[in-house]
Amino acid sequence: MKFGNLHALHYLWLFAGLIVFYLWSQKRRIKDMELFAHKDLLNSLASSVNEKSRQWRIIILLMSVFLVSIALMRPQWGFEWKEVTRSGLDILIALDTSNSMLAEDVKPNRLERSKLAVKDLIRQLRGDRLGLVAFAGNAFLQCPLTSDYSGFMLSLDDLDVNTIPKGGTSLSNAIRVALDSYEGGKKKYKVLVIITDGEDHEGNAREWAEKAKERGIKIFAIGIGTKEGELIPVTDDAGKKGFLKDRSGNVVKTRLDEDTLKEIALMTGGSYVKSTQSEFGLDLIYEEKLSTMEKKEVKSRMVKQYEERFAIPLAAALILLCVEPLIRERRRTTKNQEQRIKN
Repeated sequence: MKFGNLHALHYLWLFAGLIVFYLWSQKRRIKDMELFAHKDLLNSLASSVNEKSRQWRIIILLMSVFLVSIALMRPQWGFEWKEVTRSGLDILIALDTSNSMLAEDVKPNRLERSKLAVKDLIRQLRGDRLGLVAFAGNAFLQCPLTSDYSGFMLSLDDLDVNTIPKGGTSLSNAIRVALDSYEGGKKKYKVLVIITDGEDHEGNAREWAEKAKERGIKIFAIGIGTKEGELIPVTDDAGKKGFLKDRSGNVVKTRLDEDTLKEIALMTGGSYVKSTQSEFGLDLIYEEKLSTMEKKEVKSRMVKQYEERFAIPLAAALILLCVEPLIRERRRTTKNQEQRIKN
């Protein structure tokens, strides 16, 4: 047996909490009643109450909560083999990890905001393969193309400004590594998304974009920042905050080179989007461009299709809830009991 929604496991804490609350309230109830009257008198006054029936009602309600929690976890057992054919694109994300991505003009900072946008993109993908290229002054393949989105996100979470030791921003190296990462095949279905806030310090990104075009790779670029530039916050070894300075002691500003990004994107048949505080741009690229592109079909494979069994605990919970009102908490009073109460 397996469960299709382990996130619902947290509802079992509600079940445990209700048990603790019931035991506490039961003890509190007994104490309050002992303050109200003597123990022998309480037995006479409560003689019409069937304590066992009352406890059974509580147990039934608790069991109903437990069974509903199990149903929300979607228990599954029994399966059949089903043929599945995957279709999608090969999407490489090239993410700038230079120090300038620490700028906080978008919250929490440019790098973390970019990582959140990529995670939002993953939720929309169906069958596409994802890969990750980290780049600054150099570049390397952080995660090869894969359909294992959980593994991809682990690689994404590991990215920080120390991932690439060499400073600067090299778009050409990012494109070069991306080209080396793609397998052979038809000249389509291949996409490179570059997310950066800086200039191309090597200046030959256009040459590599031309090679990408020859191999059928479309480049989509997202630019973060402004042409005027933004200061780069840093923290020294003593924990003191300041701004990044060059060797001459001048404060460094990171400037967005939109012209280069636009050119390499349009050259390959892609597009450029400038990120803003309200709209990062990655969702826009996927919805308007990537989702409409022709997708390749990958060799079909057989997968286990498990049978959903959540209806069984759910039906049991409903039956218990229907039985619970039928249990009477009060005993039928006999004439002798009525006379005893009057006396």
